[in-house]
Amino acid sequence: MIRQMVSILRPTALGASLFLLAAGSARAQEPVDLGQLAGFIQWGGVAVSVVVFVLAIVLLRGLEHLSAGLCERFVSRRPTIQKIESASRFIVYLITIVIAVRLSLRMDATALTVVGGGLAFAVGFAMRDLVAAVIAGITIMFDRPFQVGDRVEYAGQYGDVIKIGLRSVRMNTLDHNVITIPNNKVLTDVTSSGNYGALEMQVPFEMVIGPDEDLDLAMTLVQEACLTSPYAYLDEPAPVLARQVLEGNFVLIRITARPYVFEAKYEKSFETDVTRRVRRAFHEHGIASPTVVLARA
Repeated sequence: MIRQMVSILRPTALGASLFLLAAGSARAQEPVDLGQLAGFIQWGGVAVSVVVFVLAIVLLRGLEHLSAGLCERFVSRRPTIQKIESASRFIVYLITIVIAVRLSLRMDATALTVVGGGLAFAVGFAMRDLVAAVIAGITIMFDRPFQVGDRVEYAGQYGDVIKIGLRSVRMNTLDHNVITIPNNKVLTDVTSSGNYGALEMQVPFEMVIGPDEDLDLAMTLVQEACLTSPYAYLDEPAPVLARQVLEGNFVLIRITARPYVFEAKYEKSFETDVTRRVRRAFHEHGIASPTVVLARA
């Protein structure tokens, strides 16, 4: 139901924006009477709106701290807590904007005519990117292509989504750089989610052995390494597959494992631990990695 509402509202909002721009362009050549425009501003309401914005900021900060505390206390419920926080932030944004507009402006037919002139055209043109980002943010909150806590890949960057706002998405990369991405850029570019709202995540990796090695033993050792790692999520299977591949003039056996890590943020630690365990087990059982000998000229 919500996704259907979003799909209906998006073209409606776009049409309304185009209408305002068209109306504004038609009146762009008419001078704006600043005195008349000031008459539509309720200055007492503006002062109250400032107080409302301050209270909204305090409420959002408190909501953020509460969410962080609950996530630390109830780790298994973290995705649900973060979803509730994102929805609550959106509601606070919406209510604050509606209250501020209602208190600050006399929105009658005459006011709409004046604002819909050259001023509306100028403001609408200048804020078109912001409006697009806000509409995209609403779409992300309802359509949920990814969620807070997901490990995603976006435009060559790889990391965890730490915040979904009304205007932008913040992502913490693996080298601990926080980048801010406008919501409309996130929707238009390819984004892949590794865990989609869950704490655990599948971490595929590959090992290569020579064609003369004991394949059954190698696959058993790889699976044991995956399941005995302290980062392994044991409620999901850890399938191990093998296939013969041709690399140049060499025949190799490629072993692919698809285990799960119990929390996405430990993905690289899990990969490192399993790789060390596999190499140590291969060495103990005499399973050698393929080597290429280059002929000397």
